[in-house]
Amino acid sequence: MNGKIIKVSGPLVLADCMHDARMFDLVKVGDKKLIGEIIELRGDVASIQVYEETAGLGPDEPVISTGKPLSVELGPGLIESIYDGIQRPLDILMEKTGEYITRGVSAPGIDRNKKWHFVPSVKAGDSVRYGDTIGTVQETNPVIHKIMVPSGVEGKIEKIIEGEFCVEDTVAVIQTDKGFKNITMLQYWPVRIPRTYQKKLVPEIPLVTGQRVIDTFFPITKGGTACIPGPFGSGKTVVQHQLAKWSDAEIIIYIGCGERGNEMTDVLMEFPQLKDPKTGDPLMKRTVLIANTSNMPVAAREASIYTGVTIAEYYRDMGYNVAVMADSTSRWAEALREMSGRLEEMPGEEGYPAYLPAKLAEFYERAGRVICKGADSREGTLSIIGAVSPPGGDLSDPVVQGTLKVVKVFWALEDKLAYRRHFPAISWINSYSLYLDNIHDFLKENLGEDWMRMRQEGMKLLQQETDLQEIVRLVGMDTLSTSDRLILDTAKSIREDFLHQNAFHEIDTYTSLKKQYRMLKLIMMLHEKCIQAVGEGTPIESLTNLKIREDISQMRFIKEKELNKFSELEKRVDEEISQLTADNKQQAEL
Repeated sequence: MNGKIIKVSGPLVLADCMHDARMFDLVKVGDKKLIGEIIELRGDVASIQVYEETAGLGPDEPVISTGKPLSVELGPGLIESIYDGIQRPLDILMEKTGEYITRGVSAPGIDRNKKWHFVPSVKAGDSVRYGDTIGTVQETNPVIHKIMVPSGVEGKIEKIIEGEFCVEDTVAVIQTDKGFKNITMLQYWPVRIPRTYQKKLVPEIPLVTGQRVIDTFFPITKGGTACIPGPFGSGKTVVQHQLAKWSDAEIIIYIGCGERGNEMTDVLMEFPQLKDPKTGDPLMKRTVLIANTSNMPVAAREASIYTGVTIAEYYRDMGYNVAVMADSTSRWAEALREMSGRLEEMPGEEGYPAYLPAKLAEFYERAGRVICKGADSREGTLSIIGAVSPPGGDLSDPVVQGTLKVVKVFWALEDKLAYRRHFPAISWINSYSLYLDNIHDFLKENLGEDWMRMRQEGMKLLQQETDLQEIVRLVGMDTLSTSDRLILDTAKSIREDFLHQNAFHEIDTYTSLKKQYRMLKLIMMLHEKCIQAVGEGTPIESLTNLKIREDISQMRFIKEKELNKFSELEKRVDEEISQLTADNKQQAEL
């Protein structure tokens, strides 16, 4: 079905004579066959958002519809790949065209010539249906790729073969009601349609990130959603990188959506060098990168978000714990705003389209912990963590507010903390997590009965510190009671010795849950012992100058293999305060 261009307005192209076209059909625009997608139909006139630079396009050039929606290719070879927003492999494009991508060039998302060793997990005569695993491929050392029965196929295995195959080769034949169906290792899925599952479950297991402020105070679950809003320079990208590096998700999909190219370059340079703490392999061995930076076409930003989450759902359906890092959804929303303006739609707040909250909800709701399709009822999780870049750090921005309505974890980055060199600059006053009740039983069972109590007391001390600092600014430290001064001391220790974390230090960059528990327990133990000592008449000056405080400030550098050192520190706390109390009593008697 061919149409012709009647108008070009930036990334928006209008074409007429599109009689049988459908919404979201993929089209090839102009003599250069630029890739586009139909986003509006009025009669036989189609509005097309083009995912490439439209300069030079003119009226009467042809528009050819493929009759299919924008889809991603799914199969072995996704891991370690670097794609643009519409799943074109950037390394292959560079070989074809050099450092600058030529318009209209395309390449398949998955290498058609590479051979994979397919190992069947079913035999001839077995009944299978959509979602069943029929075999596996060792995609990378840590990732076993499950070959699943595609959607709409059900029947008996007629033939299945082990051996070396390309992704388009037939590995099995299924006898269905409509005849024989050849099964390859390659599938297609429309990016705007969520992949189906059997049942959605309540997320109850924390996604351990190794970042103390997140895991202890504002945790996210496997299958949860979170957003990181913050102004320029507050550390959004570094937090996203840390989560991609250290979270205990098995597959990472990192989407660089409209951010600066140098940030994406950092990821590309760093990930192949970094070792996965669990497997010892480079982190790229379980990562897919989608790069659609600020200097790439605006319209493709929207597609990049959907491309990433569809690939993530595919690995979730294999039973993996998958995490999507989207950096940043603000740039995606800006692309929506530009296309909405060119379509002359009624603008909403700050010019964003009125349907922005619905689009955000549609994206984040694809997260979750699910029972996947298939006879084995395997469980998979998909967590989505989106950075938001509101202008000037204004949290009343429509993108932030629309995101907060659908996500359950809010990590508010503060420029004040960043200027004080406190990183991660996540505000402990403004942030929150709605997953605490979900993971309570898990933490109680795996860490300790007192975990939640200590967390609540720690948060209470930090909030009290904020109020007390206001008093100190107004009337000075001398007006505070002894107990209030102790609160300030302990809150300072929580901030500087626990919440502050160096992403570039070999040991401090990652902290296990057990180590976090021991660190917080030590700080809270010292606080309780000091309160007790003050009650027995020990002067606060001697308590604030304890030698053990210096060792507590260095506890973050204790290695994971040496957690028994915390028992020694706890013993020293007890001994030093007991000695101080005894000395004080002796002096009082004299």
